[in-house]
Amino acid sequence: MNPSFTLGSVTDCAMPERSARLKSLACWLLCTLLPYVLPAQDAPKREFRGIWIATVNQIDWPSGSRLSTEEQIAQLTALLDSIAAHGFNTVIFQVRPAGDAFYDSPYEPWSQWLTGVQGQAPDPYYDPLAFLVSECHRRGMELHAWFNPFRAATDVRRIAGFAPEHVVNQHPEWLLTYGNSVYFDPGLPAARAWVLRVILDVVRRYDIDAVHFDDYFYPYKVDNQEFPDTLSYTLHGAGSQDLDAWRRSNVDAFVRAVHDSILAAKPWVRFGISPFAVWRNRSMDPEGSDTRAGIASYDDLHADIRAWVRKGWIDYVLPQLYFSIGFPAADYEKLLAWWARNRGDRHLYIGHSPYKINANSDKNWENPRQILEQVYLARDGQTAQGSAFFSANWLAKNPLGWADTLKNHLYRHPALIPPSPWIDARPPLEPYDVQLNSIRGGLLLRWKDPAFRGDSACYYVVYRREGRQVPEAVAEHIVAVLRDQPEAWLDTRTRVFRKYTYAITAVDRLHNESGLSEAVSRRRWSRR
Repeated sequence: MNPSFTLGSVTDCAMPERSARLKSLACWLLCTLLPYVLPAQDAPKREFRGIWIATVNQIDWPSGSRLSTEEQIAQLTALLDSIAAHGFNTVIFQVRPAGDAFYDSPYEPWSQWLTGVQGQAPDPYYDPLAFLVSECHRRGMELHAWFNPFRAATDVRRIAGFAPEHVVNQHPEWLLTYGNSVYFDPGLPAARAWVLRVILDVVRRYDIDAVHFDDYFYPYKVDNQEFPDTLSYTLHGAGSQDLDAWRRSNVDAFVRAVHDSILAAKPWVRFGISPFAVWRNRSMDPEGSDTRAGIASYDDLHADIRAWVRKGWIDYVLPQLYFSIGFPAADYEKLLAWWARNRGDRHLYIGHSPYKINANSDKNWENPRQILEQVYLARDGQTAQGSAFFSANWLAKNPLGWADTLKNHLYRHPALIPPSPWIDARPPLEPYDVQLNSIRGGLLLRWKDPAFRGDSACYYVVYRREGRQVPEAVAEHIVAVLRDQPEAWLDTRTRVFRKYTYAITAVDRLHNESGLSEAVSRRRWSRR
């Protein structure tokens, strides 16, 4: 990134214009041309590119409670097509918003945000999580299952209509009402064990790639109210620790149990957490960030995320850095630097907030370069290993052309997810017996998996160059990422009478990549 590069005064699309039409035209031209006038920065071949699909209150999907199964599937398919077309490689899907399920759970009821009636399955029946896993993998993307562990109801006024199998009816002794919501009490071992059982059920029965938590552990504070866990503190914590330390120890115990249980069940399934941006302000702790945030994850949510990273209880940390570059109370650039220093040996991905673009009191969000420069800073010097964006419906809304900039510039070339060497660093063997033929419609590539050598691949990466030159294993030579498909691929994006050279790699569940296969070349002869 070149920090001296500037577009001058035209970067602010909110500037006064002679007419609304001229203003709209100026913004459109700037956002359309932005990718072509930006300073060059090579996109990394290894980069996490995630996007959240939020289901609570139907934020992203489905669009309503009265949709048929066919309409739900059509919406989800269109959304996944758009996500893949924009260059993402990971979907973070909210499977359990509030003690309910967007999958066929033996423990908790179907979500009211899916069918309109809690406990009512889709009719005709389908399982959204199973569908998503299959469709994400078919598009070469990962699926991270997003759980809200301790939220049981978003609106206490509606629990009278909850399904009989919901926890508010089955185990009210585990729950506490705080503000307008209902929460599992993290201080109760039985409540924590229940949530762990729910999560492990998904890990065991579905082919997910990761378990994901957001920033909700103990709830955000409600003015003039104390979280009402006096009884559980008296039973399980009084005399051993002060209240805040005891609450943190409860969340610590839960996070460690989730990590250990996933590792025992399926060691290739990773565990990631997306905390609030600020662990602690420096005014609270000399090791905190140079910020003046009104909330701190450690003090208010009792989530000591820095300790979890250092102890290796999570595989990635994805802080929600939903502040602009230069924001006085919490500067994105300062927070990025703090997290880079405190990520331990785990992956650091950065959470971005396109929902704020051109719609926030902070005028920095009226600059169409804001998100782009945030990604540049995260990439610079491998400060972070990727980014994620909240949330999926903002792709279609595309304020100030941010999604176009992703598709045409930042994510123009595919990227592989970084490997997790603390789990396994051994790459698979390369594919063999690679063959290439010109057929109607394109060039058909075939190969064999090294499974006979006990080293089966999870997916394949196809590299291509025009002419006889052997492709290299670099981002700009990737033409396909193939998962859950036969060992064959038809390249339709070739021109007649041109020669192309291909090589293939095998990649395992933890994204360790083999060496390149032998290269094969052929000229395309058929026009159709």
